[in-house]
Amino acid sequence: MAVRAAELIIGAVALLLAGSGAAVAAERPSPAAAADHYPIATDTRLAGDDQTTRFVVDFSRRVDLRAFTLADPYRVVIDIPQVTFKLPPRTGEQGRGLVKAFRFGLVMQGGSRIVLDLMKPVRVEKAFALDAADGQPARLVLDLAATDREGFLRTVALESKPPPPVPALPAPGANTGDVRPIVVIDPGHGGIDQGTRAAGGDITEKNIVLEFALLLRDQIEQAGKYRVVMTRTDDSFVALNDRVRMARNLQAALFVSIHADALRRGEGEAQGATVYTLSENASDAEAARLAEAENRADVIAGIDLSHEPNDVADILIDLAQRETKAFSVHFAKTVVSELRNVARLHKQPIKAAGFKVLKAPDVPSVLIELGYVSSKDDLKQLTSGAWRTRTAGSLTRTIDAFLSTRVAGASGGRP
Repeated sequence: MAVRAAELIIGAVALLLAGSGAAVAAERPSPAAAADHYPIATDTRLAGDDQTTRFVVDFSRRVDLRAFTLADPYRVVIDIPQVTFKLPPRTGEQGRGLVKAFRFGLVMQGGSRIVLDLMKPVRVEKAFALDAADGQPARLVLDLAATDREGFLRTVALESKPPPPVPALPAPGANTGDVRPIVVIDPGHGGIDQGTRAAGGDITEKNIVLEFALLLRDQIEQAGKYRVVMTRTDDSFVALNDRVRMARNLQAALFVSIHADALRRGEGEAQGATVYTLSENASDAEAARLAEAENRADVIAGIDLSHEPNDVADILIDLAQRETKAFSVHFAKTVVSELRNVARLHKQPIKAAGFKVLKAPDVPSVLIELGYVSSKDDLKQLTSGAWRTRTAGSLTRTIDAFLSTRVAGASGGRP
């Protein structure tokens, strides 16, 4: 009875939270078709020193912009309409002057973003756009000047809170009368958040996991027993809390987040798939490091988290979360048992850490690291169509076995 009460209260809380920006995947035009309609970013330049720095981006045509600052860490965020970035690999990894590095990408359908990581506090002296003229391309120009922390924080406080990067939309299929259990597949990263990169810089985690997740979705849907909702179906950014809210608002039976990690230099050799569940106490240092890196996704995208509401923390949610964790661990063990037949596993294939994306108290959730893009052997598998098909098939069978047991006798598709 306590758990059932928790479900009712949590459901009400989820509906209230939905108004704060729940993200859902929507039908979108194909990237190839859409790219023809958007301005193209063709080059970037940084000039200056540790007192004044100019940042320039060349475009095929003029774009409007909005620039604002965020603290801890120090960042300047430039919001622009959706553009196509045709820039050389590793653009932005090296900075100059006041700019440590910068990144760019789609942050929502219709909107792109550039985020500059700063060496120290700055003020935005000028931020403007130029039309193409005299044989020169259209340009975005940002002039930065060094300031102190007090002045920087004063500016942040005076600026209005930036609009949410992902619009609130009704959940797809929420009112169709379809009572089949819902599986939420979450391809990690996306848009401005590229995740890890393979050596050479041409292969990114966000693309690897999206391709795999779409294949997994198709295999699950072929059986017709479950509805599948994707947190993203293209190269868009979705905030971590919005991914969690989506699963909760849909009353999902299962949440599966797909990733592909990379070791940092000096961390040694590692390879194989790993399945993570939620725990505030990481199972080892590697799990803690990975959770910390993944939890910075919203910072990477330049989102101000200072006003982010915390989940209601009370005894009822705690009761529900204990049960959910038990189901999550059971599912993780089942995944590992099945994956052994088709994929190389990490030497410690089941781990736990404090991933934000796994924190829905009422939805069993796991994060699956398919492998390490820093491993040549793993990367070969991750980019192999045959391997992806076999592995997606293995996960599909695991999901079916898990949900068939959970939903037996349940009404309304609710486990």
